[in-house]
Amino acid sequence: VQLQASGGGLVQPGGSLRLSCAASGSIRSIGTMAWYRQAPGKQRELVAAITNGGSTYYVDSVKDRFTISRDNAKNTVSLQLNSLKPEDTAAYYCNVEGTRRDYSPFNTWGQGTEVTVSS
Repeated sequence: VQLQASGGGLVQPGGSLRLSCAASGSIRSIGTMAWYRQAPGKQRELVAAITNGGSTYYVDSVKDRFTISRDNAKNTVSLQLNSLKPEDTAAYYCNVEGTRRDYSPFNTWGQGTEVTVSS
């Protein structure tokens, strides 16, 4: 199973970006899909997650600014980032867990996509 992430970039404070991540390969089912981020010199942190039932989780620092969504038909997860702040600057990683067609579990990371918030 592979993940392809896209959508990062440079944006001014207060701006918006949309990150997307598409899963492909031998997939039977997908469970929780999530976005993490890692700023320079800091540990990777969970930013947002969404279950296959649609329940969502957000870290406090992004509540009311970021929105996670998924398209189960396309095996994609997106993260809408609004009202961006300089402290949101980080490499963002998608993470997907699920089951392969052979019933083996997978937990896969996408490549990081850089988000830089600066004037």
